[in-house]
Amino acid sequence: MLHIKDLTKNYGSFTAVNHLTLNIPEGDLFGFVGPNGAGKTTTIRIVCGLLKATSGSVQIGDTSAPVGSKEMKRLIGYVPDFFGVYDNLKVKEYMDMYGSMYSMNSRDIERLTVDLLELVNLSDKKEVYVDTLSRGMKQRLCVARALLHNPKLLILDEPNSGLDPRARVEMKEVLMNLQSMGKTIIISSHILSELSEMCNSIGIMNRGQLVTAGRIDDIMGKLRDDKRIHIHVASEMEPAVRLLHEQAGVVVDSVRENEIIISHKGTDEQICAMLGYLIQNQIILTGFHKEEGSLESLFMQLTGGGAA
Repeated sequence: MLHIKDLTKNYGSFTAVNHLTLNIPEGDLFGFVGPNGAGKTTTIRIVCGLLKATSGSVQIGDTSAPVGSKEMKRLIGYVPDFFGVYDNLKVKEYMDMYGSMYSMNSRDIERLTVDLLELVNLSDKKEVYVDTLSRGMKQRLCVARALLHNPKLLILDEPNSGLDPRARVEMKEVLMNLQSMGKTIIISSHILSELSEMCNSIGIMNRGQLVTAGRIDDIMGKLRDDKRIHIHVASEMEPAVRLLHEQAGVVVDSVRENEIIISHKGTDEQICAMLGYLIQNQIILTGFHKEEGSLESLFMQLTGGGAA
């Protein structure tokens, strides 16, 4: 559905997106995450034709139209992180205005407005002014507007930013309904727990590069195979680290003050044997614990703990 190949965006000597290749199949609800400045929004704006790439290609479906062309833009519905609404218009007038921008006739606009407002739970707001809507309602109105021309791909940049918990649940329901109808959706978000509940697939970016992408079930399966263990040490760290490096299946991820974090692919019995080996070699342990596999822990591993 969406095919991005070797996409690069440079600003002088700074590389915002570095040779990114990504394929998102039709009907996917794809979560795009990464620390601030990772390159998510830059990538999205290139796909939408709002920025010009330094190199690489973007293709939607079978179209060969260039990025930024009118034909390509008609395939995309985009809801930016700072959505624009016109407070002095009624909801119906707002939809009419955007429909006319796509040269749609008034009968089609009216029919689709009824259907889309029902989809986003705003049917009873058709004749009210936009400035009377809550932030969550305005965000859902922007989703309806982005769907008016029936795009193949819906892209939302931080759709839950600034929303209260109830509004987030309502937005989640709208997006999951759209996905069940076969719409291909990309969500850029830093709220990892919501992405794990909602998305089929995710991609994690860091420093302009895509560090992992795939089905959430597959990624979580890898997490379960690769256990992260925090070992708290009261004695000198260097001998403990050296002994851990000698152990098969152990990767030392980081060393902090009195704490060593490792990845271990072995069984629980093998982990116990490894800890016993440290104690037998006069390493004084004050405790240890195993991380639960989650999108958050994967994100921390792959981005070095950077804020999303």
